[in-house]
Amino acid sequence: SSLDHCHHLVSCWTGLDLISVILWFIHRIVLTMAFRGSLCSPFRCPGPQTCEISISFHPVFELIFKLAIANAFSAHNMADFQVQTVATTPFKDQKPGTSGLRKRVKVFREGYYLHNFVQSVFNALPSKELAGATLVVGGDGRFWNKEAIQIIIKMAAGNGVGKLIIGQNGVFSTPAVSAIIRARNAYGGIILTASHNPGGEDNDFGIKYNMSNGGPAPESVTNAIYDYTVKITEFKTADFADVDLSKIAVHQYKNFIVEVIDSVDDYLNLLRTIFDFDALKQLLGRPDFKFIYDSMNGVTGPYCERIFVKELGAPADSTFRSVPLPDFGGAHPDPNLTYAEELVEKVLHSDNYEFGAASDGDGDRNMVLGKRFFVTPSDSVAVIAANASAVPYFKGNLKGVSRSMPTGAALDRVAQKLNLEFFEVPTGWKFFGNLMDAGRIQVCGEESFGTGSDHIREKDGIWAVLCWLSILASRNAPGKPMVTVEQIVKDHWATYGRNFFTRYDYENCETEGANKMMDLLKGLLASPDIKGKKLGNYTVATADDFEYTDPIDGSVSKNQGIRFIFSDGSRLIFRLSGTGSSGATIRIYIDQYEPSVEKHNQDTQAALKDLIQVALEVSQIEKFTGRNAPTVIT
Repeated sequence: SSLDHCHHLVSCWTGLDLISVILWFIHRIVLTMAFRGSLCSPFRCPGPQTCEISISFHPVFELIFKLAIANAFSAHNMADFQVQTVATTPFKDQKPGTSGLRKRVKVFREGYYLHNFVQSVFNALPSKELAGATLVVGGDGRFWNKEAIQIIIKMAAGNGVGKLIIGQNGVFSTPAVSAIIRARNAYGGIILTASHNPGGEDNDFGIKYNMSNGGPAPESVTNAIYDYTVKITEFKTADFADVDLSKIAVHQYKNFIVEVIDSVDDYLNLLRTIFDFDALKQLLGRPDFKFIYDSMNGVTGPYCERIFVKELGAPADSTFRSVPLPDFGGAHPDPNLTYAEELVEKVLHSDNYEFGAASDGDGDRNMVLGKRFFVTPSDSVAVIAANASAVPYFKGNLKGVSRSMPTGAALDRVAQKLNLEFFEVPTGWKFFGNLMDAGRIQVCGEESFGTGSDHIREKDGIWAVLCWLSILASRNAPGKPMVTVEQIVKDHWATYGRNFFTRYDYENCETEGANKMMDLLKGLLASPDIKGKKLGNYTVATADDFEYTDPIDGSVSKNQGIRFIFSDGSRLIFRLSGTGSSGATIRIYIDQYEPSVEKHNQDTQAALKDLIQVALEVSQIEKFTGRNAPTVIT
């Protein structure tokens, strides 16, 4: 008979019991007698713990071999563990914000702070669905990431989860987690990140739960999680040793598996189905196109080196700050004109690069720059939507678009002109998820440097950059003069008009003063004569505290930001951010439409000067915060 069964198995040799050894040698002896020299290659043991076996054998003896291996697993790899129930007391400050729970590292390390929140996540999920389920777990590599993952592994085992898929070294970008949940049909995922917030022992940590669609948990789930945090009395965990996350491997326990996988593979495979990599290679290979990417010592470093350098052929020096660091190199990993100062100097203040980009700590945000030209996030999503045909994934498939309420209204103009369905939603990526799942939108974005599509259910920094490179590739035929980022945006303005947009951030303000300012504005909303009231040279057409009713499930989200909309379509918006870990961050958004091409080249701050002054005066922000200037201007 032919030897046609080849099995490659990796199992643990240490700890095989006597029965396993006897079964193994019976199998070897029978093979020797039956095939007289047609033995398999001998098993090779590269180390004391793992034994790689490569063997060919007759089907008659396959069952014997499988029994030996199965018995070996049950004797060692599938070792049982004890579930422990540990008493705890609630913390009163574990209400998730717009993107999970974010606090200082020292808060998460206090007592059972993390344990309580993780157990509350498990408690909020239906127990019958959680039992035996697969979850994806990973983080952006910030300080305390590895230690937190070990806690989550043991608590998942203690709560009956069947399998965890974890990135090598505990690292996944947030977009990659969403992609893996969807590709592997996981039940959900736990992401350890504080996104664009600073890292390190004295800075921020965060955690959030994502659903089976790959997107952030909706408010119904985050509210349930919070309800459990205020009444929790115990949590469950398991008593096994820490799992080695440094190597790609499968760790098998009885009724529980931890699979450590390459952090990039699944995400890269998805991108290959979306973009024309050959066209992108051709663009990056042009001698007159120089490209630079700043990973800000966040999680995207390995992704960028793999995608842009190894896959698309960009020079090795096309990426910088590409080593993920627990404290992001002491920098603030937020891709904007203030914190990406080195990139800004390289691209905006020199002629050395045609294109520059940056992403944040966990890889979901992006900033796009052309030579001496900044693309606002509001313009970026509008240009991507208007040029969606440059991306193979979207050809004939763009039916709807959406933006967050504070985002500049450039996308509205594209939707109107291209006859696309349009939605305005509250801040928070979770609000796009239902629309995507229902097939109502394919492209969406928010002014806080977040852009994405329905390929996953998170915003995606690298995806946005690849979209821009695809647009550039489609506009630049080989051998022709370079069509620049600036030209593409100005052509867009000429077609759709320009929305001048800026955002003023006042970070880490005293909470009391910030709340008093918001109360003042709410009082103005309640004024019976607010409609038609003159604020500076602007007449109020409507003013409200934005409320959103989800068109898919009917859920209502209230108090999402104070809006003043003027008779010329200009807007002022005031919000307290939900992504900070301490104090209060006040954001003021100023948006004004300009149809005249002759006025499109104005400086943004100059064009919005009068409207900015109205915002500062009506809010009395200096009085309430003591600040005479914002921390960041976008």
